[in-house]
Amino acid sequence: MTHYTWSLNDFQLQCGIQLPQITLAYATYGTLSPRKDNLILYPTSYGAQHPDLEWLIRPDGILNPQRWFILIPNMLGNGLSTSPSNDPACGLREDGFWFSHWDNVRLQESLIRQHFGIERIRLIYGWSMGAQQAYHWGSLFPERVERIVALCGTAKTTVHNRVFLESLRSALTADPAWNGRRFTGVPERGLRAFAHIYASWAVSQPFFNQKCYESLGYTSLEDYLERGWEANYRRRDPQNLLSMIETWIRCDISDNPIHRGDYRAALRAIQAQTLVMPAQTDLYFTPEDCRAEAEWIPNAVYKIIPSIWGHRAGNPHQNPEDEAFIRTAVQEFLES
Repeated sequence: MTHYTWSLNDFQLQCGIQLPQITLAYATYGTLSPRKDNLILYPTSYGAQHPDLEWLIRPDGILNPQRWFILIPNMLGNGLSTSPSNDPACGLREDGFWFSHWDNVRLQESLIRQHFGIERIRLIYGWSMGAQQAYHWGSLFPERVERIVALCGTAKTTVHNRVFLESLRSALTADPAWNGRRFTGVPERGLRAFAHIYASWAVSQPFFNQKCYESLGYTSLEDYLERGWEANYRRRDPQNLLSMIETWIRCDISDNPIHRGDYRAALRAIQAQTLVMPAQTDLYFTPEDCRAEAEWIPNAVYKIIPSIWGHRAGNPHQNPEDEAFIRTAVQEFLES
Protein backbone atom coordinates (compact mmCIF):
# COMPACT_ATOMS: atom_id res chain seq x y z
CA MET A 1 0.00 0.00 0.00
CA THR A 2 2.15 2.85 -1.32
CA HIS A 3 1.39 6.32 -0.09
CA TYR A 4 3.05 9.54 1.05
CA THR A 5 2.49 11.68 4.12
CA TRP A 6 2.21 15.39 4.82
CA SER A 7 2.37 16.68 8.39
CA LEU A 8 1.72 19.95 10.19
CA ASN A 9 2.63 20.82 13.75
CA ASP A 10 0.31 22.32 16.39
CA PHE A 11 -2.86 21.85 14.36
CA GLN A 12 -6.01 23.28 15.97
CA LEU A 13 -9.00 21.02 15.38
CA GLN A 14 -12.48 22.42 15.13
CA CYS A 15 -13.47 20.52 18.28
CA GLY A 16 -11.07 22.81 20.19
CA ILE A 17 -8.24 20.34 20.73
CA GLN A 18 -4.75 21.12 19.41
CA LEU A 19 -2.74 18.18 18.12
CA PRO A 20 1.06 18.41 18.46
CA GLN A 21 1.23 16.95 14.94
CA ILE A 22 -1.33 15.96 12.35
CA THR A 23 -0.59 13.78 9.33
CA LEU A 24 -2.36 13.42 6.00
CA ALA A 25 -1.67 10.21 4.06
CA TYR A 26 -2.17 10.54 0.31
CA ALA A 27 -1.53 8.80 -2.99
CA THR A 28 -1.06 10.22 -6.49
CA TYR A 29 -1.71 8.86 -9.98
CA GLY A 30 -0.54 10.34 -13.26
CA THR A 31 1.77 13.30 -13.80
CA LEU A 32 1.34 16.91 -12.76
CA SER A 33 1.54 19.13 -15.84
CA PRO A 34 4.24 21.83 -16.09
CA ARG A 35 1.53 24.46 -15.62
CA LYS A 36 0.10 22.55 -12.64
CA ASP A 37 -3.36 22.82 -14.12
CA ASN A 38 -4.51 19.19 -14.33
CA LEU A 39 -5.22 18.27 -10.70
CA ILE A 40 -8.22 16.12 -9.81
CA LEU A 41 -8.76 15.79 -6.06
CA TYR A 42 -10.52 12.57 -5.06
CA PRO A 43 -11.28 12.49 -1.28
CA THR A 44 -12.03 9.19 0.44
CA SER A 45 -15.43 8.00 1.68
CA TYR A 46 -16.55 6.30 4.89
CA GLY A 47 -14.33 3.38 5.85
CA ALA A 48 -12.30 3.66 2.64
CA GLN A 49 -8.58 4.04 2.15
CA HIS A 50 -7.01 5.05 -1.14
CA PRO A 51 -6.49 1.47 -2.47
CA ASP A 52 -10.25 0.95 -2.23
CA LEU A 53 -10.82 3.80 -4.69
CA GLU A 54 -8.12 3.05 -7.25
CA TRP A 55 -10.34 0.82 -9.38
CA LEU A 56 -11.82 3.75 -11.35
CA ILE A 57 -8.41 5.35 -12.09
CA ARG A 58 -7.35 3.87 -15.41
CA PRO A 59 -7.14 5.06 -19.05
CA ASP A 60 -10.60 3.68 -19.86
CA GLY A 61 -12.02 4.41 -16.42
CA ILE A 62 -13.93 7.28 -14.91
CA LEU A 63 -10.69 9.18 -14.15
CA ASN A 64 -7.88 8.90 -16.70
CA PRO A 65 -4.36 9.14 -15.18
CA GLN A 66 -2.84 9.64 -18.62
CA ARG A 67 -4.49 13.05 -18.77
CA TRP A 68 -5.05 14.05 -15.14
CA PHE A 69 -2.93 14.24 -12.02
CA ILE A 70 -5.18 12.53 -9.50
CA LEU A 71 -4.59 12.95 -5.78
CA ILE A 72 -6.44 10.89 -3.17
CA PRO A 73 -6.18 12.36 0.35
CA ASN A 74 -7.12 9.88 3.07
CA MET A 75 -9.74 11.29 5.43
CA LEU A 76 -8.76 11.92 9.03
CA GLY A 77 -9.78 8.95 11.15
CA ASN A 78 -9.51 6.35 8.38
CA GLY A 79 -6.44 4.60 9.80
CA LEU A 80 -3.81 5.99 7.42
CA SER A 81 -4.09 9.70 8.16
CA THR A 82 -4.10 10.74 11.84
CA SER A 83 -6.63 8.48 13.58
CA PRO A 84 -7.46 7.04 17.00
CA SER A 85 -5.72 3.81 15.94
CA ASN A 86 -2.35 5.44 15.23
CA ASP A 87 -2.18 8.53 17.47
CA PRO A 88 -2.74 8.36 21.25
CA ALA A 89 -3.58 12.09 21.22
CA CYS A 90 -6.81 11.28 19.34
CA GLY A 91 -10.01 10.51 21.19
CA LEU A 92 -13.68 9.95 20.47
CA ARG A 93 -16.98 11.71 21.16
CA GLU A 94 -16.77 10.66 24.80
CA ASP A 95 -13.55 12.68 25.12
CA GLY A 96 -14.96 15.77 23.40
CA PHE A 97 -12.78 14.86 20.40
CA TRP A 98 -13.76 14.66 16.74
CA PHE A 99 -12.55 15.48 13.26
CA SER A 100 -14.63 17.69 10.99
CA HIS A 101 -14.55 18.36 7.27
CA TRP A 102 -13.29 21.83 8.16
CA ASP A 103 -10.24 19.98 9.54
CA ASN A 104 -9.96 17.67 6.52
CA VAL A 105 -10.18 20.43 3.95
CA ARG A 106 -7.75 22.79 5.70
CA LEU A 107 -5.18 19.99 5.92
CA GLN A 108 -5.67 19.03 2.28
CA GLU A 109 -5.38 22.66 1.22
CA SER A 110 -2.03 23.00 2.97
CA LEU A 111 -0.72 19.95 1.09
CA ILE A 112 -1.89 21.18 -2.31
CA ARG A 113 -0.66 24.74 -1.88
CA GLN A 114 2.48 24.34 0.20
CA HIS A 115 3.81 21.01 -1.06
CA PHE A 116 2.64 20.89 -4.68
CA GLY A 117 2.38 24.62 -5.32
CA ILE A 118 -1.04 24.20 -6.93
CA GLU A 119 -3.41 27.15 -6.74
CA ARG A 120 -6.36 25.88 -8.77
CA ILE A 121 -8.10 22.49 -8.84
CA ARG A 122 -9.62 21.37 -12.14
CA LEU A 123 -12.04 18.93 -10.53
CA ILE A 124 -12.97 17.54 -7.15
CA TYR A 125 -14.56 14.12 -7.58
CA GLY A 126 -16.25 12.77 -4.47
CA TRP A 127 -18.66 9.99 -3.54
CA SER A 128 -20.56 9.94 -0.23
CA MET A 129 -18.29 11.50 2.43
CA GLY A 130 -16.00 12.42 -0.47
CA ALA A 131 -18.86 14.51 -1.89
CA GLN A 132 -19.23 16.19 1.50
CA GLN A 133 -15.57 17.21 1.34
CA ALA A 134 -15.97 18.41 -2.25
CA TYR A 135 -18.81 20.73 -1.24
CA HIS A 136 -16.77 22.06 1.68
CA TRP A 137 -13.84 22.76 -0.67
CA GLY A 138 -16.03 24.63 -3.14
CA SER A 139 -17.59 26.75 -0.43
CA LEU A 140 -14.44 27.51 1.57
CA PHE A 141 -12.13 28.10 -1.43
CA PRO A 142 -14.51 29.15 -4.22
CA GLU A 143 -11.86 30.84 -6.36
CA ARG A 144 -9.68 27.72 -6.44
CA VAL A 145 -12.12 25.02 -7.54
CA GLU A 146 -13.21 24.90 -11.19
CA ARG A 147 -15.51 21.86 -11.13
CA ILE A 148 -17.13 19.50 -8.65
CA VAL A 149 -18.69 16.10 -9.22
CA ALA A 150 -20.68 15.20 -6.11
CA LEU A 151 -21.98 11.65 -6.20
CA CYS A 152 -24.51 10.46 -3.62
CA GLY A 153 -23.70 13.01 -0.95
CA THR A 154 -25.01 16.17 0.65
CA ALA A 155 -23.32 19.24 2.08
CA LYS A 156 -25.10 18.81 5.39
CA THR A 157 -26.16 15.63 7.18
CA THR A 158 -29.93 15.42 7.42
CA VAL A 159 -31.75 14.50 10.63
CA HIS A 160 -32.88 11.18 9.13
CA ASN A 161 -29.35 10.36 8.02
CA ARG A 162 -28.15 11.03 11.54
CA VAL A 163 -30.64 8.48 12.90
CA PHE A 164 -29.01 5.86 10.68
CA LEU A 165 -25.53 6.88 11.83
CA GLU A 166 -26.47 6.82 15.50
CA SER A 167 -27.86 3.30 14.99
CA LEU A 168 -24.48 2.19 13.65
CA ARG A 169 -22.74 3.74 16.63
CA SER A 170 -25.17 2.16 19.05
CA ALA A 171 -24.65 -1.26 17.49
CA LEU A 172 -20.88 -1.06 17.88
CA THR A 173 -20.86 0.36 21.39
CA ALA A 174 -23.46 -2.15 22.65
CA ASP A 175 -20.77 -4.82 22.43
CA PRO A 176 -19.28 -6.05 25.75
CA ALA A 177 -15.84 -5.00 24.50
CA TRP A 178 -16.86 -1.32 24.82
CA ASN A 179 -15.97 0.15 28.22
CA GLY A 180 -17.67 3.49 27.73
CA ARG A 181 -14.68 5.22 26.14
CA ARG A 182 -12.72 2.58 24.21
CA PHE A 183 -12.89 -0.97 22.91
CA THR A 184 -10.91 -3.38 25.08
CA GLY A 185 -11.02 -6.08 22.39
CA VAL A 186 -12.62 -6.90 19.06
CA PRO A 187 -16.36 -6.12 19.23
CA GLU A 188 -17.45 -9.34 17.53
CA ARG A 189 -21.20 -8.99 18.02
CA GLY A 190 -21.05 -5.23 17.54
CA LEU A 191 -19.32 -5.50 14.17
CA ARG A 192 -21.81 -8.09 12.97
CA ALA A 193 -24.76 -5.89 13.92
CA PHE A 194 -23.02 -2.83 12.45
CA ALA A 195 -22.43 -4.57 9.11
CA HIS A 196 -26.01 -5.82 8.86
CA ILE A 197 -27.44 -2.37 9.54
CA TYR A 198 -25.07 -0.82 6.98
CA ALA A 199 -25.96 -3.38 4.31
CA SER A 200 -29.69 -2.87 4.79
CA TRP A 201 -29.36 0.83 3.94
CA ALA A 202 -26.57 0.73 1.35
CA VAL A 203 -28.58 -0.78 -1.49
CA SER A 204 -32.27 -0.62 -2.31
CA GLN A 205 -35.22 -2.86 -1.56
CA PRO A 206 -35.42 -3.95 -5.24
CA PHE A 207 -31.73 -4.95 -5.09
CA PHE A 208 -32.49 -7.37 -2.27
CA ASN A 209 -35.85 -8.50 -3.63
CA GLN A 210 -34.29 -9.36 -7.00
CA LYS A 211 -31.35 -11.10 -5.26
CA CYS A 212 -28.81 -9.06 -7.23
CA TYR A 213 -26.11 -10.20 -4.81
CA GLU A 214 -26.19 -13.64 -6.47
CA SER A 215 -24.80 -12.12 -9.67
CA LEU A 216 -21.80 -10.97 -7.62
CA GLY A 217 -20.88 -14.53 -6.70
CA TYR A 218 -22.54 -14.81 -3.29
CA THR A 219 -24.38 -18.06 -2.64
CA SER A 220 -27.00 -16.65 -0.32
CA LEU A 221 -28.13 -13.54 1.53
CA GLU A 222 -26.17 -14.72 4.57
CA ASP A 223 -23.04 -15.16 2.45
CA TYR A 224 -23.47 -11.66 1.01
CA LEU A 225 -23.83 -10.09 4.45
CA GLU A 226 -20.86 -11.96 5.89
CA ARG A 227 -18.34 -11.74 3.05
CA GLY A 228 -19.62 -8.63 1.32
CA TRP A 229 -20.12 -6.46 4.40
CA GLU A 230 -18.96 -7.89 7.71
CA ALA A 231 -15.54 -8.94 6.42
CA ASN A 232 -15.05 -5.51 4.87
CA TYR A 233 -15.57 -3.58 8.10
CA ARG A 234 -13.53 -6.04 10.13
CA ARG A 235 -10.52 -4.68 8.24
CA ARG A 236 -10.92 -1.39 10.08
CA ASP A 237 -10.20 -0.48 13.69
CA PRO A 238 -13.54 -0.01 15.51
CA GLN A 239 -12.33 3.24 17.10
CA ASN A 240 -11.72 4.57 13.59
CA LEU A 241 -15.21 3.51 12.50
CA LEU A 242 -16.64 5.58 15.36
CA SER A 243 -14.36 8.50 14.49
CA MET A 244 -15.53 8.61 10.88
CA ILE A 245 -19.18 8.29 11.95
CA GLU A 246 -18.72 11.40 14.07
CA THR A 247 -17.28 13.33 11.11
CA TRP A 248 -20.28 12.29 9.03
CA ILE A 249 -22.77 13.20 11.76
CA ARG A 250 -21.23 16.66 12.12
CA CYS A 251 -21.07 17.39 8.40
CA ASP A 252 -22.43 20.90 7.85
CA ILE A 253 -21.02 23.11 5.11
CA SER A 254 -21.92 26.21 7.12
CA ASP A 255 -20.44 25.14 10.48
CA ASN A 256 -17.21 27.11 10.29
CA PRO A 257 -15.88 30.61 10.98
CA ILE A 258 -16.43 31.62 7.34
CA HIS A 259 -20.17 30.96 7.02
CA ARG A 260 -21.15 31.02 10.70
CA GLY A 261 -24.12 28.67 10.38
CA ASP A 262 -25.69 30.26 7.28
CA TYR A 263 -26.36 27.05 5.32
CA ARG A 264 -27.85 28.62 2.21
CA ALA A 265 -25.10 31.24 2.01
CA ALA A 266 -22.51 28.47 2.23
CA LEU A 267 -24.12 26.68 -0.72
CA ARG A 268 -24.42 29.92 -2.69
CA ALA A 269 -20.70 30.56 -2.12
CA ILE A 270 -19.81 27.61 -4.38
CA GLN A 271 -18.71 29.09 -7.71
CA ALA A 272 -17.53 25.85 -9.31
CA GLN A 273 -19.43 24.22 -12.12
CA THR A 274 -21.06 21.47 -10.06
CA LEU A 275 -22.51 18.16 -11.21
CA VAL A 276 -24.85 16.82 -8.53
CA MET A 277 -25.39 13.09 -9.11
CA PRO A 278 -27.61 11.28 -6.62
CA ALA A 279 -28.74 7.70 -7.10
CA GLN A 280 -32.42 7.14 -7.73
CA THR A 281 -32.74 4.65 -4.87
CA ASP A 282 -30.19 6.02 -2.37
CA LEU A 283 -31.53 5.74 1.18
CA TYR A 284 -28.71 7.75 2.80
CA PHE A 285 -28.63 10.80 0.55
CA THR A 286 -32.00 10.88 -1.15
CA PRO A 287 -32.50 12.45 -4.57
CA GLU A 288 -34.85 14.96 -2.96
CA ASP A 289 -32.20 16.06 -0.46
CA CYS A 290 -29.57 16.36 -3.18
CA ARG A 291 -31.91 18.31 -5.49
CA ALA A 292 -32.78 20.75 -2.71
CA GLU A 293 -29.10 21.61 -2.27
CA ALA A 294 -28.45 21.79 -6.02
CA GLU A 295 -31.08 24.53 -6.28
CA TRP A 296 -28.98 26.75 -4.00
CA ILE A 297 -25.65 26.16 -5.82
CA PRO A 298 -25.37 28.82 -8.56
CA ASN A 299 -23.76 26.69 -11.28
CA ALA A 300 -25.17 23.26 -10.47
CA VAL A 301 -26.45 20.64 -12.88
CA TYR A 302 -28.60 17.86 -11.43
CA LYS A 303 -28.33 14.42 -13.03
CA ILE A 304 -29.79 11.35 -11.38
CA ILE A 305 -28.25 7.88 -11.64
CA PRO A 306 -31.09 5.51 -12.66
CA SER A 307 -30.15 2.48 -10.61
CA ILE A 308 -31.51 0.00 -8.05
CA TRP A 309 -28.06 -0.23 -6.44
CA GLY A 310 -28.92 2.49 -3.94
CA HIS A 311 -26.02 4.35 -2.41
CA ARG A 312 -23.58 1.89 -3.97
CA ALA A 313 -24.53 3.15 -7.43
CA GLY A 314 -22.16 6.07 -6.85
CA ASN A 315 -19.18 3.73 -6.37
CA PRO A 316 -20.01 0.99 -8.89
CA HIS A 317 -16.90 -1.18 -8.90
CA GLN A 318 -19.08 -4.30 -9.27
CA ASN A 319 -21.65 -2.65 -11.50
CA PRO A 320 -20.57 -1.97 -15.13
CA GLU A 321 -23.86 -0.35 -16.14
CA ASP A 322 -23.71 2.39 -13.52
CA GLU A 323 -19.97 2.80 -14.07
CA ALA A 324 -20.56 3.48 -17.76
CA PHE A 325 -23.31 6.00 -16.94
CA ILE A 326 -21.05 7.88 -14.51
CA ARG A 327 -18.03 7.74 -16.82
CA THR A 328 -19.98 9.27 -19.70
CA ALA A 329 -21.48 11.97 -17.47
CA VAL A 330 -18.10 12.91 -15.99
CA GLN A 331 -16.34 12.99 -19.36
CA GLU A 332 -19.04 15.20 -20.86
CA PHE A 333 -18.90 17.44 -17.81
CA LEU A 334 -15.11 17.83 -18.02
CA GLU A 335 -15.29 18.64 -21.73
CA SER A 336 -18.17 21.11 -21.41
